[in-house]
Amino acid sequence: MKKKAEDKFYKEVTNFRELVKRYEEFEELTAFKYKEKGEIKEISYKKFVEDIKKAAEKVIASDAKRVAVIGNNRYEWVVTYLGVTTAGKVIVPLDKALTNKEIEKLLKRSEVDVVVYDEKYEEAIDEAIAEGCNIKHKICMDNIEKDGVLKYEDMLKAGEEIIKSGKAQYNNVKLHENEMYVMLFTSGTTNEPKAVMLSQENICKNVSAYQYNFKIYPTDTLLSFLPIHHTFECSITILYGTYCGATIAFCEGLRYIADNLKEFKVSVFVAVPLVLETMAKKIQKAIASSGKAGLINKMTKLSHGLLKCKIDIRKKLFKPVLKQFDEYLRVVLYGAAPMDKVTIEWYNDLGIELIQGYGLTESSPVVTAEASDKKRPGSIGVPLKNVEVKIDNPDQDGVGEILAKGPNIMLGYYENEEATKKALENGWLHTGDFGYIDKDGFVFVTGRQSDIIVLRNGKNIYPQELEFLINKLPYVEENMVYARNKSKTDTVLCAKIVYNKDNIKEHFGEKTKEEYNKLVWEDIKNINKDLPTFKHIKEIILTDEPLEKTTTQKVKRFVELKKIESK
Repeated sequence: MKKKAEDKFYKEVTNFRELVKRYEEFEELTAFKYKEKGEIKEISYKKFVEDIKKAAEKVIASDAKRVAVIGNNRYEWVVTYLGVTTAGKVIVPLDKALTNKEIEKLLKRSEVDVVVYDEKYEEAIDEAIAEGCNIKHKICMDNIEKDGVLKYEDMLKAGEEIIKSGKAQYNNVKLHENEMYVMLFTSGTTNEPKAVMLSQENICKNVSAYQYNFKIYPTDTLLSFLPIHHTFECSITILYGTYCGATIAFCEGLRYIADNLKEFKVSVFVAVPLVLETMAKKIQKAIASSGKAGLINKMTKLSHGLLKCKIDIRKKLFKPVLKQFDEYLRVVLYGAAPMDKVTIEWYNDLGIELIQGYGLTESSPVVTAEASDKKRPGSIGVPLKNVEVKIDNPDQDGVGEILAKGPNIMLGYYENEEATKKALENGWLHTGDFGYIDKDGFVFVTGRQSDIIVLRNGKNIYPQELEFLINKLPYVEENMVYARNKSKTDTVLCAKIVYNKDNIKEHFGEKTKEEYNKLVWEDIKNINKDLPTFKHIKEIILTDEPLEKTTTQKVKRFVELKKIESK
């Protein structure tokens, strides 16, 4: 059952207990959907609230102080997250893509005493315990029978028994402002991950502010497929989605995204540019193969003309195209990296609105976001309603480090006072990103501070600017621009280019790798023609092997540079 969409502003919540209380307003609505043996199952908000409270009662009754959770995007993960935090304890979400050794390392650093996990992590947890991790309780989200392991369903039963016995403590729990309840490890694209300390107020005030930039309604269905441990997915899809009374559908996996979008009738999609660009390329290729590219171009021109007259028939006009992935899709929320302008326009032409957000784990996460009536090409939108943004030490072009301040800014880094002092200054978070703010308040990112290449002549190069240009080549999957010191006086710009085997063959014909290298180099030289000399790419590495990335698809530059240096 779904309510009618209404354009109203929801009451702000300041902690997860207030959020769970809000769920009671939607108790008859569907909170979650997932597939089991080919059949779509549903869970109501009423059951969701009941399960959170059962989990919380069991946590309160135990001697747990910190609980780690690791696994796929699933209902049990969400219940654990909210059950632990509403019980007044600390949740530590871990990346499901970590190696056993990395899991052990983070379990030790976070000092957790309970781990809730998918069955596939059983070996990793046991190895961590053998290496000295002080894990008192293991709770498996899957139905396994093993000594020393409590099944998730038995945890809920234990909580239910506490409630039935009249000894429930949930309503007696008091939460404290400016206290850590969520410990998140940064993705570590350039160095050792830091442990970010977030309060419930940090996250909830950020979630409450989203509604002023992008609306989600109880009539909406969101697809959860980005890594759930990451604050981008957890805060926007899970917490903001449920804050608005929407339905969260769990994706079966990356290869099933297109099918799940259709099956679950998804209307709001939270994604990263790489996924959106890949989807667009596949559909565009199918259109070209069908010989209908000319027709689509004519329909697009017609649509543009009608939009000038305030007549929008895009959804009807492009229904055959939309049916290929999701005819119900109305808005895509994306972040983690910039996206090509051509791809944005392609989605908009189909009647799908794209809204970009920008943030960091340290800012819970959103700092700025676009809105339907607040967009500017190339910008990352405007600061959220309760967030301030300024540029530190701007140069003659107004470019400097982006600083952010607001109730969403982290408490600091766990047991790392030096890093905390470096990141936080008088309440302002040093984001590590460089950019500028235009006269209308739109924020633009020019590059990551740690990625900036400083040439011998003092010129600054922002790799992302050049990577955008290279990515426009039709056969390029992704690329990374970096610098190499050719001599004591000469630094050259290089690019590691990952090509698509089918697309490069289609573009150039059947060639040897050496021939492809020469042809790609000609394209790079053409790009160089439109750039000042100091920005010219001088060397390339051509490969069909994907770049090493984090689970949110950010390139691990330090890993890639080590690979290049070792050859």
